[in-house]
Amino acid sequence: MSRDREPLISLVLYHLFKWSVVSPVLHTYFCGRIYGAEHVPKQGRLLVVSNHASDFDPPLLSCAIGRPVAYMAKEELFNVPVLKQAITAYGAYPVKRGTGDRAAMKAAMASIESGWATGVFLDGTRTPDGRIADPKLGAAWIAAKTNSPLIPVSLWGTHEIFKQGKFPRPAPITIRIGKVIEAPSSTNRAELEAITQRCADAIHELHDLGR
Repeated sequence: MSRDREPLISLVLYHLFKWSVVSPVLHTYFCGRIYGAEHVPKQGRLLVVSNHASDFDPPLLSCAIGRPVAYMAKEELFNVPVLKQAITAYGAYPVKRGTGDRAAMKAAMASIESGWATGVFLDGTRTPDGRIADPKLGAAWIAAKTNSPLIPVSLWGTHEIFKQGKFPRPAPITIRIGKVIEAPSSTNRAELEAITQRCADAIHELHDLGR
C-alpha cells in the first residue's frame, strides 16, 4: 500500500538527530544558511534532486528540507548489526554493487511508495566543484513512473569540506531550495531530457547565487 508520509518512528528519530547533531553542526561549525525552505511540501510524494560534492551532503540536505530524505546505501552496510537498524530508520535503502542503474531506480521507487521523500544526486556521483557536469535521466524517469514532483536543491560550499585533508574543515555552507517542478507526464526520452535539463538549470541558477 502506498503511503504519503514517513513512518512515525523515522520522523521521531529524524527530528532527534536533526536538532541534536546535524542542525547545530550546520549552523555553527559550517555557518550554514538555508533559503527556500517554504517551497518544500510537508507530505506527499517528493523527489529531491541536487548537486553532490561531499559525504556530508545527505544529512545536510535532509536537515534543510525539513523532512527525512531517503538515499541509497551500499548493501554491505545492511549486514552490520545496529548500523542496519539505524540507517533503515533514517530511510536508507540497499542497492547491490554492480547491479546497474535500473536496480537503484527501482529501489528509489519503492522508497517513494513507502512514503519517503527520496533524494537523487543529479550527476549520480560527486563532482570536485559542486557543479553538475553530466545530469542523468534517472531522477526524471523515477518521477514519471511514480508521479512525484521534483524539487531542485543547490548545495554550495560542501566541496570545500575535505579540500585540505581528511578532517572536515569549517567551510561556509549555503543551501538553496528551488520551486517544485511537476513530474514528467511520460517516460518519453525527449520529455525526460527536458525535465532533467530544467532541474540542472534550476540548481545551477541557485548555485550561482553563491553565499
